[in-house]
Amino acid sequence: MGTDRRIRLGRQSYTAVELSAMVLRTLKADAEAALGAPVSEAVISVPAYFNGVQRQATKDAAEIAGLTVRRLINEPTAAALAAGVLDMGAESTFAVLDLGGGTFDVSILEMFEGVMEVRASSGDAQLGGEDFTNRIATDLARTAGEEWDRLEPGEREAFLSIAEELKRRVRPDVPARAQISIGQRPLTVELTTERQDEIVKDLVARLRRPIDVCLYDSSITVDDIDRVILVGGATRMPVVQSLAARVFRKLPERTVDPDHAIALGAAVQAGLVARHSALDDVVMTDVAPFSLGIASGTKINGKYFGDRFAPIIERNTILPASRSQVFATAGDNQVEIQVQVYQGESVVASENVLLGDFFVPVPRGPRGKEAIEVRFTYDVSGLLEVDVRVLSNGKRVVDVIDNLASAMTEKEKMRRLKELEGLKISPFEAAENVALIETLKHLHEMLLADDRRSLQDLLNQFEAVLAEQDPKAIAAERARLLEIVKRIEENYVR
Repeated sequence: MGTDRRIRLGRQSYTAVELSAMVLRTLKADAEAALGAPVSEAVISVPAYFNGVQRQATKDAAEIAGLTVRRLINEPTAAALAAGVLDMGAESTFAVLDLGGGTFDVSILEMFEGVMEVRASSGDAQLGGEDFTNRIATDLARTAGEEWDRLEPGEREAFLSIAEELKRRVRPDVPARAQISIGQRPLTVELTTERQDEIVKDLVARLRRPIDVCLYDSSITVDDIDRVILVGGATRMPVVQSLAARVFRKLPERTVDPDHAIALGAAVQAGLVARHSALDDVVMTDVAPFSLGIASGTKINGKYFGDRFAPIIERNTILPASRSQVFATAGDNQVEIQVQVYQGESVVASENVLLGDFFVPVPRGPRGKEAIEVRFTYDVSGLLEVDVRVLSNGKRVVDVIDNLASAMTEKEKMRRLKELEGLKISPFEAAENVALIETLKHLHEMLLADDRRSLQDLLNQFEAVLAEQDPKAIAAERARLLEIVKRIEENYVR
């Protein structure tokens, strides 16, 4: 998805968008037949690690099929929503592992008081159950004395079908066997857990990496995870269940059918979008699947290195979010700065996905004198506002990037942008933070010696947290400092 690759079916070749549109058109017709009413809008699930291009391709397919996409929901988020809505009263932290046919996604979520908050998502868009099936089928053919490349298409399909069956049936100390005919020659093929573990060990290692990234990004340890949920048909493989149990040190659960979990979660999301009364007490948050930033440059030992990616909103930031950074001119007499907006994780900006670019005029001057503050404001609908302010004269250039966003009317877009305005206040300017800083300064004036130095340290710590622009961390630090201030004020004797 998101590439120009064409797949040949018979005499015709199709893009992934065209094939997806055919599937969506059939689903639309089935839904209309079942409901007895026209269907024009949809919530569509996508792998969490789909980038902006792949998400746009998904929306293009829906448009071809005659559907308006109200929301794209990450698949592990959908699965968690399906599982969580069954027990919204519980407070828990859980991991969702979603291994489908072609992709693998992991999400870690927290659930409390009807709120489901995604803490982090990661994945591998090039790894799925089909990779395991292909590896096992190739090995079965080799063991049977057949060369994979010389097999007829029908014979390959027979090996793939048997591999799909055996990979789910195999158990420790109980080999899985099946009969197959190749060129009218009957064969008995066998798969043991030892052999399966050997031929797919590199694939299992690839499953581990997104799990580790997710734990790191969420700042949650394995011991903090209460539940592990497996979704996607490929999680029926014992090797995947064993990995999940080994990593999280607890048995994974199946409260929802792994084949249905994502569809059920997407349906719940559709209910949230439609503001269904049964879901009035349910709140769902999500995170940015990739970092968002701009191209910049840096000078090291007198040499300038351009095309460097400067993240402004890091991956797995809870949405909605607003973050800013300051950038200076790179050359003498520069009269404009090009702002190129990228999505991705590569240190080389051009290796990421370009979302848009524009120019910002700046006064002429020596290198580094003029600077701009670039603020990104991003919400769960995928709407990204880039607000650039020239520090020397206060002039602003604002660009709205909506190719990541779900379909919205102009009125809805304006409403979203108005809501995002409230996020664009710098943490240093927020009333509650200003009040706390003034209180700390006042106490600093009142105290002496070590007490005064301690107050200075507290003020420095708070301003450092404010500079990170993480609302959750700021709220926690503010609460901690308010307790300290309360104790000081109670015990201070003039």
